[in-house]
Formats: sequence, C-alpha cells, structure tokens
Amino acid sequence: MNTLYTSSRTQPEMTKPARLLELGHMEYRAAWDEQLRVMDEVREGAPDTLILVEHPKVLTLGANFHEENLLFTREKYAEMGVQVEVTDRGGDVTYHGPGQQVIYPIFDVSRHGKDLHKWMRDLEETMIHVCRSFGLTAVRNPEVNTGAWVNDRKIAAIGVKVKRWVNIHGIALNCENDLSDFSLINPCGITTHGVTSLSKELQRQVPISEAKPKIVEAFSEVFDLSFEA
Repeated sequence: MNTLYTSSRTQPEMTKPARLLELGHMEYRAAWDEQLRVMDEVREGAPDTLILVEHPKVLTLGANFHEENLLFTREKYAEMGVQVEVTDRGGDVTYHGPGQQVIYPIFDVSRHGKDLHKWMRDLEETMIHVCRSFGLTAVRNPEVNTGAWVNDRKIAAIGVKVKRWVNIHGIALNCENDLSDFSLINPCGITTHGVTSLSKELQRQVPISEAKPKIVEAFSEVFDLSFEA
C-alpha cells in the first residue's frame, strides 16, 4: 500500500513542503507508471515528491544503452528471472534488485535553480550526505560517470530525465543487495571500476530500513525541503 509520511527532522521556516511516497516492493513498470502520475501532479503545482521503492531483479536500459553491456540474451535473462526494461532515462544499463533502495525524486527542477548541471551535482550530494551519515567518505567521479563512489567503487548510480523541468527516474543506492548480480552486465558500461554497498563497506548488514531515514534527511538538507503528509 502506498504511504505518505512526515520527516521527523525539525525544519527551519525557510524550507519548502514536500511529499514522501513509499511504494515498498513494486515491479519496475508499475513504479514508472506511478512516477508519471506524480509528475503530472507536480507539473500542476503539487509539492516535490520523493518516491522510495524496492524492485525485483530488473535491468533497465537508458537512452545511451550499448548492446555489448548486456552479457546474455534477453531470453537467458528471462530464464534467470531477471526482467529487462527499456527506459527513457539517461545513462546505459543498470541493475535493480532486492536490498537496493531506489529513489525517484519527482521534483520541479525550476524550484531548485533551473540548472540541469546543478541538479545532477545536487543528486550526487544527497548520496555523499547519506554515506557520510554512515561514517563513509563518498566522492564524485566525473571522469567515469555520474554517481557516488566509495574507495573507487560505485555505491550509488544516477540516471534521470527532466521533462518540462520536472524530473523522473533517479538514484539506486546499494544497501544490502547481492553485488554478484552486477556480474549480469557491464554496469553503466563501466569495466574498470567495481561496485560496492553500504553493507560491504561497513562489513555488516545495512537494511533499507536503516538507510531510508538518512536518505530523507539528505534530501531535506540538500534541497531545503520539509517532508509532510
């Protein structure tokens, strides 16, 4: 069941109201439909809305997808229980699966500077904040591609599309997902850098439930938002 709830963070008066929509476990295509519904609402004046969701195993192909980054046929992926979805987001191919927190900020970018470069850097900054809250140092790696990196390994992938200044798609943060599943692809076309997770870096299980409030806090801080029902 979809739920809206309020951030417990005490917000200064200058912050703007926003919504937090938790979808739980949901198929990728159904979540995309929900993004489009919320996008229409935001475009019509509704508050920025942060969607949190966890997907079953799925490979999503971005607008810059290269076929060689799929290591098996689509039929073989289907046999392995892995969906393959063509999307309109930026980037190449990425993987989503259980234990990974997927974050869709359906925000009106014109409310946050109306600058696409700044928008991407701000999204990276949210993940840097999340990692810092766990005691990890995350950085950008513009020489490779957009995202957040810990010890030269990607911990959060970012791929978005902005339509008439409203964003859809977003971020995949590795929490306690099985990193061996990334061997199904060349993640985002990267062959010289590995992937990592909060659990791997901290050497303990970090469930999505632990990461979720830190994600909300990071978006509150970076975008000056107060999440309300």
